[in-house]
Amino acid sequence: MSQLPAEIFKAYDIRGIVDKSLTADVVRRIGHALGSLAAEQGQTAIAVGRDGRLSGPELAGALMDGICAAGIDAIDVGCVPTPVTYFAAYELGCNSCVSVTGSHNPPDYNGLKMVIGGTTLALDAIQDLKARIEAGNLTHGNGQRRSADVLPAYVERIVGDVKLARPLKIVMDCGNGVAGAIAPELFKRLGCDIVPLYCEVDGNFPNHHPDPSKPENLADVIRTLRETDAELGIAFDGDGDRLGVVTKDGEVIFPDRQLMLFAADVLSRVPGGTVIYDVKCTRLLDGWIRRHGGEPLMWNTGHALVKAKLKETGAPLAGEMSGHTFFKERWYGFDDGLYTGARLLEILSRSADANAPLKSLPNSPSTPELNIKMAEGEPFALLDQLKATGDFPGAERIVTIDGVRVEYADGFGLARPSNTTPVVVLRFEADDAAALARIQDAFRQALQAAWPGIALPF
Repeated sequence: MSQLPAEIFKAYDIRGIVDKSLTADVVRRIGHALGSLAAEQGQTAIAVGRDGRLSGPELAGALMDGICAAGIDAIDVGCVPTPVTYFAAYELGCNSCVSVTGSHNPPDYNGLKMVIGGTTLALDAIQDLKARIEAGNLTHGNGQRRSADVLPAYVERIVGDVKLARPLKIVMDCGNGVAGAIAPELFKRLGCDIVPLYCEVDGNFPNHHPDPSKPENLADVIRTLRETDAELGIAFDGDGDRLGVVTKDGEVIFPDRQLMLFAADVLSRVPGGTVIYDVKCTRLLDGWIRRHGGEPLMWNTGHALVKAKLKETGAPLAGEMSGHTFFKERWYGFDDGLYTGARLLEILSRSADANAPLKSLPNSPSTPELNIKMAEGEPFALLDQLKATGDFPGAERIVTIDGVRVEYADGFGLARPSNTTPVVVLRFEADDAAALARIQDAFRQALQAAWPGIALPF
């Protein structure tokens, strides 16, 4: 068998440039491997959904051809948000699904998020797929392709679970991503008055990039909140598994602070529950979770890795700085931006001023995510060097589960290699501006010592 492009097999999913590293033939071969893996595990069908990218229909078709070639049925659930594809695995009883999505990558990218037998594929399991294809370790058969519409059941499941105490008027920015096909209807059903922005699904993303973790992509939400009587703004990423939140006065409530609100709510019903958060999140979460009767657990970044930890620990809730939030309490434990938005509004609707609970959350001066762009492979080499030689005077502890997170009495600094693009991700937080500058200076010296000549974004 011919070799596959190694660079598309990422840590939590498969992702590449359409017609270059990610072709229909490559996706068909991956589908055959996924079908073979499913067959070995006694599965009989895989649900397949896709986001609104222009390459989606061709790649989803090729994927389903590959799945069927392994003797496994492929159930086409159509153009739906990634969480709806995850939901389909439960609703249809097949326990396996693949979402054809480029997430928040540029329009010329696409990829696959994969669940087989209830387990999200990540790390070694994704590398094993590549090895399976190249070794020709495949089953053969004639699976059938059929279609299923799970959107009505998904909407009913949320409307039956989430109850708003009062109607809310919200700005909703779908960024021309696939969430636009369903989110306005869903939130109207919940009792919201919607001011829609870019809810037409368009794989060219003509208005702004569909990534609410970047504040510049929330500028239109902030402007619309200023110009209308809407109380609050929410935004979804390209495939609908991440949520952005903006208050009436234009403050972005980053996902680690959203998680505080969710933790207090969930822990009121699940006392003593574990709440998982990734290494990029605020250090204020630890004390907040403990004060609300929960057990904090810091973990690796990556939706697949967090899901695995959620399953292992039985935690009722988890969240990532990137905007993935995972509810196991009342939901299925997968990341779902639409359901997360619904749960947010359920909490906020209990207040006469929906913004008050958000504005009262603890906060510290912090940087957004900063990136050092490097060549493929270099970020991991830099972090190995930083772990070996980094000197951080005055640090209380150094956490190395995912990069290097250095915690001080008055703040923290983080450097970690991205598992999706060749960048080093940096984040800093402190009690005040002076402490923030001091921690950044310590990282500046350590990074320059580890990698002389490195260009830093701070």
